[in-house]
Amino acid sequence: MNLSPTRSALLFSAAAFVFPTAAFATDDTDPDRDYLPVEIVVSGVTDSYSSDDGSTATKTPTPLIEVPQTVSIITDDQLQDQSVRQLSEALRYVPGISLETGEGHRDEIFIRGQETTADFYLDGLRDDAQYYRSLYNVERVEILKGANALIFGRGGGGGVVNRVSKTASLSGTATELEGSINTFGAFAVAADINQPLGDALGVRLNAAYEEFANGRDFYEGRFIGISPTITAELGPDTRLTATYSYDDDARVTDRGVPSLNGGPLTGFDETFFGDPDFNFAEAETHIGRARIDHSFSGSVSANVSVQYANYDKVYANILPRGITGASSDMVELSGYRDTTERENLIGQANLIWDVSTGEIEHRILAGFEIVSQDTQNGRQNALFDTGGVAPESRATVPLAEAIFVPPISLSAPVRSRDSNLQTLSAYVQDQISIGEHVDIIAGLRWDRFDLDTQDLLTGTNGDRVDEMVSPRVGIVLKPYENLSFYGSYTESFLPQAGNQFLLLSPGDAAFAPEKFTNYEVGAKWLIQSDLFLTAAVFRLDRTNSQAPDPNNTGLTVLTGASRVKGFEASLVGHILPEWEASLGYTYLDGEIRSTSDAAVAGTTLQQLPKHQISAWNRVQLSDAFGIGVGAIYQDEQFTSFSNNVVLPDYWRFDAAAFFTVSDRVSVQINVENIFNEDYFASAHGDNNIQPGAPITARFGLRISM
Repeated sequence: MNLSPTRSALLFSAAAFVFPTAAFATDDTDPDRDYLPVEIVVSGVTDSYSSDDGSTATKTPTPLIEVPQTVSIITDDQLQDQSVRQLSEALRYVPGISLETGEGHRDEIFIRGQETTADFYLDGLRDDAQYYRSLYNVERVEILKGANALIFGRGGGGGVVNRVSKTASLSGTATELEGSINTFGAFAVAADINQPLGDALGVRLNAAYEEFANGRDFYEGRFIGISPTITAELGPDTRLTATYSYDDDARVTDRGVPSLNGGPLTGFDETFFGDPDFNFAEAETHIGRARIDHSFSGSVSANVSVQYANYDKVYANILPRGITGASSDMVELSGYRDTTERENLIGQANLIWDVSTGEIEHRILAGFEIVSQDTQNGRQNALFDTGGVAPESRATVPLAEAIFVPPISLSAPVRSRDSNLQTLSAYVQDQISIGEHVDIIAGLRWDRFDLDTQDLLTGTNGDRVDEMVSPRVGIVLKPYENLSFYGSYTESFLPQAGNQFLLLSPGDAAFAPEKFTNYEVGAKWLIQSDLFLTAAVFRLDRTNSQAPDPNNTGLTVLTGASRVKGFEASLVGHILPEWEASLGYTYLDGEIRSTSDAAVAGTTLQQLPKHQISAWNRVQLSDAFGIGVGAIYQDEQFTSFSNNVVLPDYWRFDAAAFFTVSDRVSVQINVENIFNEDYFASAHGDNNIQPGAPITARFGLRISM
């Protein structure tokens, strides 16, 4: 096998140097959180929704109260209490995030009004392919909001979502078995087994099997996941962590319902606008990761991490394009089959140095990242046999509770393209403590983004090299140890090839990357050791977005600009000893700021609800019994930049009951949408709108050994 210079350098760095998010934890008292550095301040009790770990936001051991950025954390306890197994389910309760349907085959979200299919990370490393992510092997989910390229590199304009993996513990044997089934017949089983193999080696295995079902006609699917991990102490100051995960997800591709008269089509919440024999999505994912952490002294630490990921994805779908006919009694359909293969190789290395200069203390981070990503993508259109001379790419059929889809065949390839991305990054950051009350964080990241794409059908090549410098500046004022006020300025960028960098046309190659600039002012109050109150106001500007040239049809110009302003507040943790809560509110106001053929200045951004409320509560009524109550409110929002179709606002209420049978056995019941509200949860454009699930009960059993 021939290796490119970038890949050779990447493999050399993985073998020779070290990457951190921080120095590793030598204290093994918490077996599920070995990734945390021993120096870090982590508050809260063992069972808590609250966390004060801000290490992902800085790549250094930093309490969250000292991070000049809004961060939402969903802990393992909250995931278990809500009986959540998929990432999209977990994010419904996060303020500032709204869900996109993802065309029924991938995670896709809006963070602070910025749409993304790629700003997903696993233990701080990029996991950017388009697929659904399970949480069976995840310890917690972190949502870091606002542009911050210094830590994460390209993209992440509105923020990023990071999953923290479960790792092996050296402290003891533990086994947890879990199973659940819901009222539609969907079920899941999972196992989590940890076993030390001596004083210096531990292994852990997480595995899950899940079958899907909901209130939509023909919807079904299954998920298989297995993830072994090892932790090895290579010496008193060195630790190796290695993880592999294999995920296999297969499900019906459901594109939802079309719109009618400026809103979602009603009365067809169960109707499947596709062909159950054609609409399917399959994603097979392999991710292998190894990390060595080493402490040179009490003030200097470093580590290296390397990740290899292989994604094999295929999906096919028939989808509704809109309601037609004089009596609005017909629906137009189209479809296609799409394949993507992606191979990622990522290496990242950092050095952390704590040093004092007089009364001023510095925590200096210096690091680099090398990324190689190869992607092949192809597409064929669906052709309908409508009785004409030749199959057609669109079909118009009667609107009914059961949609008739004419016989389908596939066209010759209409898309076949390869892309190769080589990224080299270097960054430096200084966290400066001036006495006990003032912290300053400042840094720069340099990225070289080299993208080469080829359209195999036309022979067209696109090649562009971008070099960007992204700054980060923040100041934190701490009048008291448990109270901070901060202000920050951060930037991020996105090359014109977009989130998935599949094709760079000659026109795109002429334009500089999009730029995201985030201004934020906030406050954080650790009311008590396990209760955290945060609030922030922010402004996010996006510039250099492409828009059609109004004077030259078919050409584009860089006149696109948008702005989102907002406020966010959250209260997370134990409000009372028996009452634990995760409460959040977000206000968002965003618009396009420059007129083009695509939209005029003043157009409201798509899928940007002005008000969002999320509230999840658990109250322990006795040692053996507890209840949970949750609520979600989403304000009305436009499904696209056309501003022609509105998703109505809605409230959804959830509930749960928890029964502790013994020290080893617990039972829980979760009921979603307890008032059986008719609502529409998400959209992908004006005519792919996903109805919310009706009332659904899930019964779960957990056994610990």
